[in-house]
Amino acid sequence: MKVSTLALSVSSILSLAVAAPHKLHHHGHAEKRAVTVTNVVDMNGNVIASPNVVTRTTLVGQANVAVMTTTVKANADAAVAAATTTSTTTSAVAAATTTSTTTSAAAAASATSANVVADSGSSSSGSSSSSGSGSIDGDLSAFSGPSQKFVDGTIKCSDFPSGQGVIALDWVGSNGWSSIMDMDGNMSSECKDGYYCSYACQAGMSKTQWPSNQPSDGKAIGGLICKNGYLYRTNTNADYLCGWDVQSATAENTLSSQIAMCRTDYPGSENMVIPTLLQAGGSEPISVVDQDTYFSWLGKKTSTQYYVNNAGVSLEDGCSWGQPGSGVGNWAPLVVGAGYTNGISWLSLIPNPNNRDAANFNVKIVATDGSSLSGVCAYENGQFTGGSSSGCTVSVLKGSAKFVFY
Repeated sequence: MKVSTLALSVSSILSLAVAAPHKLHHHGHAEKRAVTVTNVVDMNGNVIASPNVVTRTTLVGQANVAVMTTTVKANADAAVAAATTTSTTTSAVAAATTTSTTTSAAAAASATSANVVADSGSSSSGSSSSSGSGSIDGDLSAFSGPSQKFVDGTIKCSDFPSGQGVIALDWVGSNGWSSIMDMDGNMSSECKDGYYCSYACQAGMSKTQWPSNQPSDGKAIGGLICKNGYLYRTNTNADYLCGWDVQSATAENTLSSQIAMCRTDYPGSENMVIPTLLQAGGSEPISVVDQDTYFSWLGKKTSTQYYVNNAGVSLEDGCSWGQPGSGVGNWAPLVVGAGYTNGISWLSLIPNPNNRDAANFNVKIVATDGSSLSGVCAYENGQFTGGSSSGCTVSVLKGSAKFVFY
């Protein structure tokens, strides 16, 4: 059958176990990660398609000049994730293709964007922090920069390389890192020799660093490697630590309370600690990863996943492991998925099987002016429109879309 005559129908959904449980050296919570397998089918249904003092190194705009800031913070257990499964539903596929696309819950990054080139031994006599340092907003304007390349072996593992899109997660308790683990899945709260130190990027960006040699048991490792006390890239094809993702989706909050969207640290621990904070009346870019170039898990394409907390939940509470029944973190009521492949962006709303209570907000995916979507997807009063009880998905055929919270 010619591609032009395909009947585009609802894609098939599979629930897959994503990774083997990590070895737990702290508290062993288990995170759920959604895996969506999206297929294009023909008309017959055949598939065709203790308190401590930590030091942070912050880039201030030129190579080898850094601001040293000292922060006192309490120890916190490093959150650990043992991946189980969440199911996802996708709506009618909007473009004819002869290949199937598999997406898993993940993080994302294009190979073009941010990093840090700071000499931790030098200091600046100016301001104590660069623009955006110490803030999850980051130091870059949307879809601009970065400009300073990361230089291997110049920043100590005891320092955190914030700036050029990299943001520190102070509430996690690992000196700004999103997670720290070795190839065996052992976790640490300290970036030290032999460990991979994963980090977060500002909204709309993804980390570019992960080793090409991944564990065979399904664990996913990401971040910089600590060697002889200094940080080195694990993906030397990327000059910058953070990269802008596909500019095809934003989140807009029309409510009077903030909403904490918490992305999973992937490849990495899969903790939902990477923040996108929607202030009341504000908007932020969604990280729509290019699945054709981003991290692949066991040969399968991966996508971005956010746990969306109820309106009014704080960033620190929402982007951390929650207790059963708490409704926050891994117990948040809704999951947002995003990915781009073969010229099309896929945006999803997915229920969290840990929490079937209705959220205190509604959300819909709509086209921006001049844009074109295929499918309908909304979540209102705890019910999905345009899909099933397992969620819904739209495809962006032209332009961009936005998740509107109301």
